[in-house]
Amino acid sequence: MSEGNLKIINKYKTPTQEASALKEALEKKGVCVYVELDDGHKHIDLAIPRAKLNVEVDGIQHLTNPHQILADLGRGYYSHKNGYNTMHIPNEMIHKHLKEISEALAEASKIREQKIHVHLD
Repeated sequence: MSEGNLKIINKYKTPTQEASALKEALEKKGVCVYVELDDGHKHIDLAIPRAKLNVEVDGIQHLTNPHQILADLGRGYYSHKNGYNTMHIPNEMIHKHLKEISEALAEASKIREQKIHVHLD
């Protein structure tokens, strides 16, 4: 499977519990979500290609490890160069606010998809 520059890198890799919960919540709201995709520079936890949006569901190391922070910044740069934006959501926020996050993200992705579609026509 491929969508733009994204491709499945490991169909057997299991997403985290938090990423799976967010994917399921978004799909219930009609959003097409792919897991564990490769953009050539990193694997993406969740991708919403029609909205050109990547979602990383991050553990604490993404906020406390300087090397991980720098790696994430570099990876975000390459996604941006390909026309995608990356949103980082800490695991703890998924645990506490899954409903609110999935509702807002579903609506934002639909708005982005419409804007991208308009610019492509």
